[in-house]
Parts: sequence; structure tokens; C-alpha cells
Amino acid sequence: MTEHATQATILLVEDDSMIRRLVRTILTKGGFEVLTASSGADALSIEASFPRPIDLLLSDVVMPGTTGPELATILKAKRSNLRVMLMSGYPDGALLLLNYGWHFIAKPFMPEALLKRVRDVLGSAIEEQDTDQFDTRKARIERNWPPASN
Repeated sequence: MTEHATQATILLVEDDSMIRRLVRTILTKGGFEVLTASSGADALSIEASFPRPIDLLLSDVVMPGTTGPELATILKAKRSNLRVMLMSGYPDGALLLLNYGWHFIAKPFMPEALLKRVRDVLGSAIEEQDTDQFDTRKARIERNWPPASN
């Protein structure tokens, strides 16, 4: 664990108040500064008024109003060094993020697993891809796959 990771600021966005409180407690006990928001609109308001760097956006994928991926796109445009990790309890939730190259954790998770994943993300280089890099539809067209049936 790096010194940077223990001093990192995380913007946590989760519409379920019980999950939000639990994740905030886990992250705070893990040594992180945690800003919490219950919606995308709240998160944008917090970001706009927060003068220091925000190291990680940890957001639920599916929320009323602005979704996690929509929020991440907006915040990445404002803070290019922001790392993004989204979470979801829906099966195959990670597939929603494939085109973005963002990090993902499936809910439910154990506290230790969340902290390890957050530290790994914060310790890694920012290597998010362009939004079309992993577009499987584009790859199929470029490779003519699957081949047309005769």
C-alpha cells in the first residue's frame, strides 16, 4: 500500500443510503477521505465546490437520474486524472463498462475486497481507453466477424 493510496480522496456516489453509509465506513476505516453523494446531481455539486484533487470516483452503475457511466464521463472531462471505479449488483454489470476501460467491482463485496480493489486502482496508472477501443461491434465489422453465411 502506497502512502498516496492512504491519503486519497474518494467521491462515493450511491443512491441506497444503507449501502452508502456502509461503503463510507469501510473506506474511512481504510484511511481514505470520503466525499459522499446520493445522486449524480449531488456528486456534480460536490465536485464543483471541492478545491482539491479527487483521486477516485466510486459510483453505483444504476441510479435514478444520472447513471454511474454518465457521471464518470462528465467528471473525467473536468478532472482528467480522476480514476473511475463503478460498482453494481446486477449480473454482468461489468459488461456495461467494457467500452470505457473503467474499473469495476461487483456488489456485494467483502470490506477487505473493496479496500484491496480501491488500493489497486489508486496505485495503477490511469489507462482508461477511448470509449470505442473495446467496441465489439466495431471489431466484428473490421474483422468481418462473424463471417456472413452463404
